[in-house]
Amino acid sequence: MATQKKPASTNPVIAQNKKAAFNYFFEERFEAGMVLEGWEVKALRAGKAQLTDGYVVIRGGELFVIGCQINPLGTASTHVRPDAVRTKKLLMKKDEIQRLIGKVEQKGYTLVPINLHWKNGRVKCEIALAKGKATHDKRDTIREREGKREVERALKSRHR
Repeated sequence: MATQKKPASTNPVIAQNKKAAFNYFFEERFEAGMVLEGWEVKALRAGKAQLTDGYVVIRGGELFVIGCQINPLGTASTHVRPDAVRTKKLLMKKDEIQRLIGKVEQKGYTLVPINLHWKNGRVKCEIALAKGKATHDKRDTIREREGKREVERALKSRHR
């Protein structure tokens, strides 16, 4: 009996923070669980999330994501008061959190949410240990992107 090969991406992405890649250099990436309410999970299934203004803070040895916006569905329950920009707790192992705290406090790193995705029916938040880009680094990124576009255009026109 032949075994079926799993698709390359088994974790469907709910929301991405594309701005983060433009503003930061990523050193390390981590996956963390999220503490969510029922209406938030339903809204995420409908794709009603935005991470653009999100960032991660450390309070009392725990990680929290702030600015992650999950817009409630119109069919949200009447007895629940949905708060779209509620602070959400991230779940990671204690030793990983301690290591992150050490790096953030000593070396000038920051923690940035990169994306929200599904993994085994649960919502996970991918966060990155990142350093901010200087203005000239951002310009280099733009120049690189435009160069790639020009090459792709030239190749397309050549094949026609």
